Amino acid sequence: MQKVRRRAAACAVALILLATAGCTGDGKADSKHSRTATIAVDKPAALADEAVHVRISGLISGEEVTVTTHTTDVRNMGWSGRAVFTADAKGIVDLGYAEPESGTYRGADAMGLFWSMIPAKGDPDQSAFEPSYPQRSPSYRIKLAVVSGGRIIAERLLTRTWTMEGVRHKTLTVAKDKLRGELFLPPTGGPRKAPVLLLGGSEGGVTVIKQFMAALLASRGHPALALCYFNCQGRPQNLAGISLDYFATAARYLRGQPQADARRLAVIGVSRGSEAAQLMAQYYPELVQDAVVYAPSRNTNGAYPTGCCGTGRAAWTKDGKELNLIPIPLNHVRGTVLAVAGGDDRLWGSLSSAESIAQERGATGHLHRALLYPKAGHGIGSFPYLPFGVGYGGGSLGGTRAANARSMVNSWPQVLQLLGR
Repeated sequence: MQKVRRRAAACAVALILLATAGCTGDGKADSKHSRTATIAVDKPAALADEAVHVRISGLISGEEVTVTTHTTDVRNMGWSGRAVFTADAKGIVDLGYAEPESGTYRGADAMGLFWSMIPAKGDPDQSAFEPSYPQRSPSYRIKLAVVSGGRIIAERLLTRTWTMEGVRHKTLTVAKDKLRGELFLPPTGGPRKAPVLLLGGSEGGVTVIKQFMAALLASRGHPALALCYFNCQGRPQNLAGISLDYFATAARYLRGQPQADARRLAVIGVSRGSEAAQLMAQYYPELVQDAVVYAPSRNTNGAYPTGCCGTGRAAWTKDGKELNLIPIPLNHVRGTVLAVAGGDDRLWGSLSSAESIAQERGATGHLHRALLYPKAGHGIGSFPYLPFGVGYGGGSLGGTRAANARSMVNSWPQVLQLLGR
């Protein structure tokens, strides 16, 4: 009888130990899952093109957690990123070094949860995150969350900023200013820096992404103008017979803005805009110092849409004469042409064009430059960390979301360095 009682007592003690094994006084829910964690961020509020360092601590060694990002675009569409990590021996997950076991991106990447976000509906490859215009909303927010054991154990809001306090905006119209574009000026009182003229491609108009880019450049001290040269009010409907004098007018206007270093104006052109950027640097060295050309063409191409304006019509003119150049000369460029291209560009051979540009010399005798990304596609003409697809109109412009994103992470600082030299 005593043996039975002893066995019963032993079983009762064992049950109590099992029931209390996961209960500790340090905030741990059990031996596998934490109740709380700490999210440390070096820059809770930062420019939208800046990387942030995220470090999660207070976890259990070997604990599996899911880290998510979430935001909403201007169309009220939710976008989310996700990655599953295992905490290290100190109970830490550092997003700069930890490799996710699964999620929306692969490999260690401090900003992977930002650029890899996918929409709640639709094909990520055919989608692009669109925040509100920078002149309407100077920033947007991303929520970081840590999930363990099916519970959210930590949350934090991050602010991603387009326009720093003091940045000014003005819409230019052809009727009033002889130009159509969106002008962003830096806060007053800063040093004079290179003004930047931004040109989109065959989509025409003043693209949203160019406005974001202009706002970020102004926040860094550069007067910046996102210029429309066709397909907008007061300008031709098609890309045909566009006079370089229009761009020269824009350059002169921009050089005259407060805090503009008139000698250092740069033109950034994407796709078809790369042609205009090269032409401006070549034919107007008194106005333009440098050019940055994304997914460039080495030659001038005909009118767009193809066949819109008569057989053989040129896209560009100078002094009333059509420009049909194979290749575009670059020997009079006062500064540097920096070409950025992907090897999987499915629109045209921008990689070989960039390589050709880098073999040319400017007026000083120095070679121009190229940044080449073999796995990237045509859609690399931007700043990093926004989620972009690789498609257009149901087709693909080449590359992958990851390859394009990493090309922008690498190229954007070098663009900023050229502008700020």
